Amino acid sequence: MARKRLKLGELLVQEGKIDDKQLNQALEVAKGQGKRLGDTLVELGFVKETDCAKAIAAQFGLEYFDLNAPGATEKVQFDLLPEDLIKKHFVLPLSKSNGRLKLLIHDPMDLQLLDMLRFRLNCEIDTKVSPRSDIKAFIDNRLGAPAAGKSMFEEAGSFVTESIDVTMDKSVDSSIDIAAGEDAPVIKLVNRFITEAVRSRASDIHVEPFVDRVRLRYRIDGVCHVRDDLPKRMQNAVLARIKLMAGINIAEKRLPQDGRIKMNIDSAMIDFRVSSCPAYHGESIVLRILRPDSVRIGLENLGFERDNLEVFNRIIRRPNGIFLVTGPTGSGKTTTLYSALSILNRPDKKIITAEDPVEYNFNGINQCQVREKIGLSFASILRSMLRQAPNIVLVGEIRDREVAEVAIQAALTGHLVFSTLHTNDAPSAITRLIDMGVPPFLVASSIQAVMAQRLIRVLCTKCRAPDDNPDPKFLNLCGITAQDRQSKTIYKAVGCSNCGGTGYRGRKAIFEMMLMNSTLRDMAFAREALANIRTEALASGMRPLLGDGRIKILSGVTTPAEIARVAQVAGIVEE
Repeated sequence: MARKRLKLGELLVQEGKIDDKQLNQALEVAKGQGKRLGDTLVELGFVKETDCAKAIAAQFGLEYFDLNAPGATEKVQFDLLPEDLIKKHFVLPLSKSNGRLKLLIHDPMDLQLLDMLRFRLNCEIDTKVSPRSDIKAFIDNRLGAPAAGKSMFEEAGSFVTESIDVTMDKSVDSSIDIAAGEDAPVIKLVNRFITEAVRSRASDIHVEPFVDRVRLRYRIDGVCHVRDDLPKRMQNAVLARIKLMAGINIAEKRLPQDGRIKMNIDSAMIDFRVSSCPAYHGESIVLRILRPDSVRIGLENLGFERDNLEVFNRIIRRPNGIFLVTGPTGSGKTTTLYSALSILNRPDKKIITAEDPVEYNFNGINQCQVREKIGLSFASILRSMLRQAPNIVLVGEIRDREVAEVAIQAALTGHLVFSTLHTNDAPSAITRLIDMGVPPFLVASSIQAVMAQRLIRVLCTKCRAPDDNPDPKFLNLCGITAQDRQSKTIYKAVGCSNCGGTGYRGRKAIFEMMLMNSTLRDMAFAREALANIRTEALASGMRPLLGDGRIKILSGVTTPAEIARVAQVAGIVEE
């Protein structure tokens, strides 16, 4: 039978710090003022804050940490946690290993804080307890008094409790320069979190209304992090401001809408693709941050190993045929294809694209925006393209049989066609097209190669450290043997200020390149099972995603846990 946890007052009475009379008096005061018992006992002078903190630690079975003990302060490692979290929540990081962060806190009952930190830092947390005043004094001494222990909402200025009339902003142009410095608090708030997200290398900003708050999250290196919780009363003003900036109808709240924002941030013009979707507690809005330089990073920086890069360069220079890039949403397919187009974009080549939507503008490339509402579909744009005698055609996505057949006809009539497909691996593209209704002989004769890809987080070079005891479960999943470990060093994620405490900074791709040969074409024509096609592709030299990930691990680019998570074995890992 589980042992019953003693209450704080009972513990303090047992230890002789207070008597029953003092306890009852403190309970009455705490109930009347809506305060916690521990705070009330300290305020009444019945117990020292240190004794109260020790009792709280004992109550929850945690270790008490004395910041005033000799050598104790040297154990605090500020670089493991962003400074804004330390100042705002009065927490101190002590150490981090094997994905677990040791954290010094003053209130083990603040479960919302602990959940937020686990979510934002993407790691498990082990806690120790110290008095709040000791933690605050230590932070003030080392980092300065926290003009920040404030939320983003408080930093942007205080707001009136009544709803803010945003109709005054209808004259705002969708091209905003924050240097103009508009003084309205809601404008300052929105400008602040958009600017912060860009500077934090975020790819998306999520503004999500809930029953009692509006959650603000940034997606950084493919992982969402909670930035702040805005007051519920600010919901309408913040959402309306974003919609105005994006040129979206603020009166329409029942239907999904899309828009764009262009902002000048740090002397660079940044585009944002804005999507609003009606949800139960209000419209959920996502701002996709589009940086022009993100698709011009060069093929070498995408993550290609030398052999795959040589194959890729040969394929994109072929005169005709189809080259497919597959993977789920957010796996970097568009970046890879745009990188290829930037190499091929020369005056002697005519390139036309059909996209939904057009995310990045390229000089010298004819880009067409799909508009289904007026009948301008992928298929109709493709048919029109072929009458303009292009050399290279990019189709944003093959979604159905009609688009697939027009793309294949383009490839068979002397055009080089790039496109994407949503499949889990490269061989699945063959069976997927046949399942769409495309005749097998067309699939077999038109496809030159299929490349599957995923994005993995890259270890922060400033804090990565050799992992002397890597988790054998992840090693087995990634196929890393004891012999591999003898000749190569495996690194682990640590966390520092440079990477925001995550241990990772930036992303690269892992690839699975399947070159079509006569045997694979015969198998496609004969409608062979996917398992047989994959077996033949591997025998023909295709390196699977997991194999490409293993190379990244052994070269110190990432960790076994990251490859296991991304290469679709996460379900096995969690069991």
